[in-house]
Amino acid sequence: MKRTSKKKAMPRQRKEVDTSTYGGRFAVRLRKLREKTGMNVHELAEKSGVPAPTLYDWEKARRVPSIDRLPALAKALGVKVRTLLPEA
Repeated sequence: MKRTSKKKAMPRQRKEVDTSTYGGRFAVRLRKLREKTGMNVHELAEKSGVPAPTLYDWEKARRVPSIDRLPALAKALGVKVRTLLPEA
């Protein structure tokens, strides 16, 4: 009988977002606002009408939202649209 060794799973580390870009600053702001409200990504997705994979991409700075998505996102987070936008 052959014995196989099981490797212990390493805990996932949160990869830092590059905040030197507009998308990176938006990602950090979005994640902080979401965490402040106590929502997870799926809850925010349901409340805002934005698909969860899209929110993940925004929080990882892989993509940035179009301007027409911001009002629903701001309403779901209980903030003004201006609060979502990082300083230029």
